[in-house]
Amino acid sequence: MLDFVRIACAVPPVKVGDVKKNAADICGYIEKADLQKADIVLFPELALTGYTCGDLFFQDTLHNAVKDGLARILECSKAHPDLTSVVGLPLRLGGKLYNCAAVICNGKICGIVPKTHIPGNERRWFSSGQNLDSYLSLADLIPTTEEAPWLILANPNQIYDICGTMVGIEICEDLMAPHSPSVPLALNGAEIILNLSASNETVGKRAYRRDLVRLQSNTCSCVYAFCSAGYTESTSDLVLSGHSVMAEKGKILAENENLIDTDYMLVQDFDIGRIRADRLRNQYFSYANTAETVVEQVKPGTLRSDGSLYPLRKLPFIPSSKAERDARCMEIFNLQVAGLKQRLATIGANAVIGISGGLDSTLALLVSVEAMRQLGRPLTDVYGVTMPCFGTSDRTYNNSWELMRKLGISPKEISIRNAVTGHFEDIGHDINIHNATYENAQARERTQILMDYASVVGGIVVGTGDLSELALGWCTYNGDHMSMYSVNGSIPKTLIRWMIEAIAAQPDFVAAKDVLMDILDTPISPELLPPDAEGKIAQKTEDLVGPYALHDFFLFYALRYGFTPTKIFTLAQRAFADDFDDETIKKWLKNFYRRFFTQQFKRNCQPDGVKVGSVGLGPRGDWQMPSDASARIWLEEAEQL
Repeated sequence: MLDFVRIACAVPPVKVGDVKKNAADICGYIEKADLQKADIVLFPELALTGYTCGDLFFQDTLHNAVKDGLARILECSKAHPDLTSVVGLPLRLGGKLYNCAAVICNGKICGIVPKTHIPGNERRWFSSGQNLDSYLSLADLIPTTEEAPWLILANPNQIYDICGTMVGIEICEDLMAPHSPSVPLALNGAEIILNLSASNETVGKRAYRRDLVRLQSNTCSCVYAFCSAGYTESTSDLVLSGHSVMAEKGKILAENENLIDTDYMLVQDFDIGRIRADRLRNQYFSYANTAETVVEQVKPGTLRSDGSLYPLRKLPFIPSSKAERDARCMEIFNLQVAGLKQRLATIGANAVIGISGGLDSTLALLVSVEAMRQLGRPLTDVYGVTMPCFGTSDRTYNNSWELMRKLGISPKEISIRNAVTGHFEDIGHDINIHNATYENAQARERTQILMDYASVVGGIVVGTGDLSELALGWCTYNGDHMSMYSVNGSIPKTLIRWMIEAIAAQPDFVAAKDVLMDILDTPISPELLPPDAEGKIAQKTEDLVGPYALHDFFLFYALRYGFTPTKIFTLAQRAFADDFDDETIKKWLKNFYRRFFTQQFKRNCQPDGVKVGSVGLGPRGDWQMPSDASARIWLEEAEQL
């Protein structure tokens, strides 16, 4: 089950007072929404009559027409049983008039929701449903019905179950109220809030509504769909704009383009799985008084949406626009600098970093330089150590030295070739066998040198490993796995090169820009195996563990939302359709789960490091998992894809 829901906001060209014409238009949009496989179609406030009827709301003729129009819509809905429609209409009850929303599915009215917060101009006609707790005979409302069941009206906690997805409804100004009905609805389980509106347009009001919807979707951790009446309403005193906007958890996913609009339908998919994952982690929702919630089942079964209309990025950690990306990168950089600066200031230490000429050590060095600069200390208090060995290429060696010189730190070279060769002799390892022992011995020797050299210069070892490497366990235990402070530990590999590019553009690092650009163009490699015959890097990490773009995609959805292998695979198929075939995605997905579970023991004892995003693997708060957990059920599901 992919947990996507498809919502359509339909704005018909309402003719004020012409209920027959409006009912026909509503039926037309129900048919269109069904053709697009929508699960829910939402109409504007009072769409059946028009919002601007004025004193016509007191006319018996209008209300008789409402009954007939509603009956026509119900009959239409029988032909579209997989679709739930929410239609705005006026309703008389107990000598009062209410501005209502009718929830309709498969020829039945499943609920009637009256507006709670009535603005001053509407009080001439409508009463608030805030304290209303009544039952309505459908025989009184629909003259063609053969049965006369009683329908609950205006329970403040009424939630509608549509294929297992919980839906709450509010009307126009209900959203603007200090205590919006959507808040208790969400706290009591509503995952989607639908708002039927007839909001008039004034200068700046579109942006105001947009912000309201976006913020409310974030506050309530929900999907929020807002559908407003179009410009064919009466313009005697105001203009209605037909503004529709839909948001998910603080992000606008769909909005009509025209400032003044009508006669259109906006369709969008939403990921209810994200909403549910966030609510599991948000304790606010566990405090709700669910005992008072009334849930009405509208439609059993499963949602129709396949999620194909849902916006999906290959690189979920990276903003899509350059401006956003650069701003995000510099924000993260400042967080890294603040964390390291505090650690250095607290213990009065220098910074020692192993410089390889690769992406990770370059970013750690830039962070260390900026931290030292902000502390007002000489940049020579940053000690860079390059430690060439069997796999070091001329390119990375030269870049290491050039970077250290241009940044003005204290550079040092310590070759580990002789030390590792002697170590191989001590443990009886054949130097010609290029296995894990061959590689890990180099990584551990480098870490030993850094730790001991830090003692010599009064420093701490600044770690270079990143989030992606931690997830895959792509580090040598007690080798590059270890440091005294890890500045890159919550930054994914796919983001690091963009961070270096953004930092290189800053005035304080302009002198090193050329070498930084060359480092960005260097293949990702631990350089633990000898170079090829041309002296180029032979060992490329992504050939061994898989493309980091895929692994970061898997990591994001597995940790941030807890999605199943099936859902992650489906999302990856869509995101990487032009890059990898299904078998390749499946191969690396299984590899991801296998490595993620077996390498937890490394993460359980990793050093301190600053948290910068919503996905982290720090064992003291971000990710807590036993080292002996089994990946069996995840791998079995992945195998069946």
